[in-house]
Amino acid sequence: MNEDTFFLPYQKKWILDNSRIKIMEKSRQIGMSWSTAYRLVRNHAFANTRRDSWVSSRDELQAKLFIEDCKKFANILNVAFVESGRSSVVNSSDSSSIEFANGSRIWSLSSNPDAQAGKRGARVLDEFALHPDSEKLYAISLPGITWGGNIEIISTHRGKDSFFNKLIEEVRFGGNPKNISYHRATLQDALEQGLLKKIKKSLPSECEIAQMDEAMYFDYIKKSCADEAMFMQEYMCEPACDGDRFLPYNLIEKCLYNSSNLHWQKISSKANPLYLGVDIGRTCDLSVFWLLEKSADVLYTRDVKTLKNASFAEQEIVLESYLQNSSVRRVCIDNTGIGRQFAERAMSRYGSSRIEPITFTQTTKELMAYPLKNMFEEVLLRIPNNTEIIADLHKVRKMYSVRGNIVFDSNRDSTGHSDRFWALALANYACKNSNIQGNITVESVIKSDFIW
Repeated sequence: MNEDTFFLPYQKKWILDNSRIKIMEKSRQIGMSWSTAYRLVRNHAFANTRRDSWVSSRDELQAKLFIEDCKKFANILNVAFVESGRSSVVNSSDSSSIEFANGSRIWSLSSNPDAQAGKRGARVLDEFALHPDSEKLYAISLPGITWGGNIEIISTHRGKDSFFNKLIEEVRFGGNPKNISYHRATLQDALEQGLLKKIKKSLPSECEIAQMDEAMYFDYIKKSCADEAMFMQEYMCEPACDGDRFLPYNLIEKCLYNSSNLHWQKISSKANPLYLGVDIGRTCDLSVFWLLEKSADVLYTRDVKTLKNASFAEQEIVLESYLQNSSVRRVCIDNTGIGRQFAERAMSRYGSSRIEPITFTQTTKELMAYPLKNMFEEVLLRIPNNTEIIADLHKVRKMYSVRGNIVFDSNRDSTGHSDRFWALALANYACKNSNIQGNITVESVIKSDFIW
């Protein structure tokens, strides 16, 4: 194959860089994991290659996809395998690998940093910033190249306080003491170097993207993002600031379901109680129904339903669909403004033992927000790995009024007003305070056994 025509300039630059440690901050979906898979197979195709390569992906699904890319390139480069024979694939409980006739392997490991310990050879740390403990992953990986090999770090950003961003800033502004080779490719960079032409070749002619030029595609991606900050971070290599965010990215990441968990909506046991939080919207904001299953001390998200511009009659039908399940023990409903009539009707139909209206004030928001944050800190919550959900949870800011009081706020945009955050906070409150009757007040919480 002809590398000069097959790969784009930023991909070729990465493939040909043999530095001991190299790092790339990148846009999403610009073919860098794919290019890295090619580079590894290309290196292992040489008869004198003896060292293994170890790839750490953010979850099991990504690990398997990486090995699949390696297999495809092994087939494309089959001429280089004529003397050494075909490669074979081996799977084990915590990793999968592609083996070459020269005895070397490319291993794809789990995201657990400890899986890197004691292994010699090259390292690829894919989507590095999304690993739960990226600093530990780097620390354990580095000794593995003492006897040869290199470390390739590839990632989109996940907040300014991430270890990945600290490495980037050290390279760019701190004198680069680790002598890391630095690469950067934003969506704009990729489009200017021919990405859209590559994308169009893989799409049917009737697809709307097939009719776009680079500027149209850039705007198309930007408008599809939850907000400006998300677009800048995910596609333009500008990490979001966590300084005033109530839930920093590192807290949210620890509680995400793996991408490979395709059945997260399945309730694990009919004996487990379910709790529902409902944040009411009508025209400007979303209506969000967030369902949690409690199993031991952990709350598992089993459904997140969002409605936009839905009539109250339609929303009541959705609520009834949840309450038909007798395992739904308690529902906390936004009782503020337009939500008051909805909450009152629900309570009259299903009773106060199952329905609790919650009036949003700064005080009640604080009483709900901090227990929710504690669940994230203790990793006692599981939420879907969904970009809109992550952006909505991260959107909430903790600020202070002129009188010094805590204020929770967020920008209202096309995705709502942190409606998913408050639906989750309501669901968590429904679980933690299922023994408290009536509307939430400071006094009712103090009198209960609720501790945060």
